[in-house]
Amino acid sequence: MSNAVPPSTSAIATSAAAEEQPRGLGGLRYFLVKLGGAAISMAMVILLGFFAFKILPGDPVASIARERGMSAEQVAQLREQLGLNKPLWQQFIDYLGNVFTLNFGTSYVYRTSVSELIGMYFWNTILLTGTAAIIAIALGLWLGQKAAWKHGSTFDRIVSGTSLVFWSVPTFWLALLLLMIFGGTLHWFPTGGMVSPNPPTDPVGAVLDVISHMVLPVITMVAVVYAQYLMVMRSSLLEEMGADYLTTARAKGLREDLVRRRHAVPNALLPTVTLVFMHIGGLIAGAVTVETVFSWPGLGKLTFEAISGPDLPLLQGTFVVFSTIIIVMNLIADLIYRQLDPRVRRA
Repeated sequence: MSNAVPPSTSAIATSAAAEEQPRGLGGLRYFLVKLGGAAISMAMVILLGFFAFKILPGDPVASIARERGMSAEQVAQLREQLGLNKPLWQQFIDYLGNVFTLNFGTSYVYRTSVSELIGMYFWNTILLTGTAAIIAIALGLWLGQKAAWKHGSTFDRIVSGTSLVFWSVPTFWLALLLLMIFGGTLHWFPTGGMVSPNPPTDPVGAVLDVISHMVLPVITMVAVVYAQYLMVMRSSLLEEMGADYLTTARAKGLREDLVRRRHAVPNALLPTVTLVFMHIGGLIAGAVTVETVFSWPGLGKLTFEAISGPDLPLLQGTFVVFSTIIIVMNLIADLIYRQLDPRVRRA
């Protein structure tokens, strides 16, 4: 009898074990559900990437033939060379094989592998959109928590009103406006490209040259994006400001600045984390307009040129890449949010 486990201790251990097991299974089930949803979305993207672009107006072979002055026999040979004379189902099989081997075929216009073109331009887009995303996130979160803590003040009204104005402005219109004023009229910044025609040879000068070309497109992207982070952060913090734990923190004698930074802001960041990852993917995919206006050599400009062709392999390749980035970012956002918010883990 002396070695028997007390009933209360046994009950507690059994309850803890029973609680821990569903939590682990729940986490695995949650991951598999989200992964399955991402896989279904990816399958729809692959299907859409083939059939949607097949109905685009314009014949790429006819466009190439007009530019090169080709004869009817040469046009027929080119159509056979590009595989456009095959039945639609055979073209779809070839397309699936290219997608699953990360080989999107050969560009009609560039006569180069689409995968190589995407690899060449991808990091330029990451540089531009990554810089814009970091600035927009930092600016939006900082102004959002300041505006919420000073709710109803002149600062709050000015910051919120300005952000909503920029949020409502069409991206291409703002890009053209900045280009005309600061590039064309004032000549403060380059009007396009990533480097100057005669770039500096020293490393520091080369970096500064790239930065000068980035200023206007980065400002454009930040201006139309940061408001989303600002408004979500402001709204989340306003919901937290009346919570009991903040009253307790104040009762302990903490200054308002510490109450905001140590208690209110970390809890208000939870919904913003999801927004950050979701909009990073959207920001990269939305670079088409900005890169086209500023002639930035990235995937956005490449996509615009593919549409103008139409260059179907290049268009399909960039579409799949952009869509994959958005799907992966959304998946990461869901998984991170579950780890940060215990309410989601218990659901």
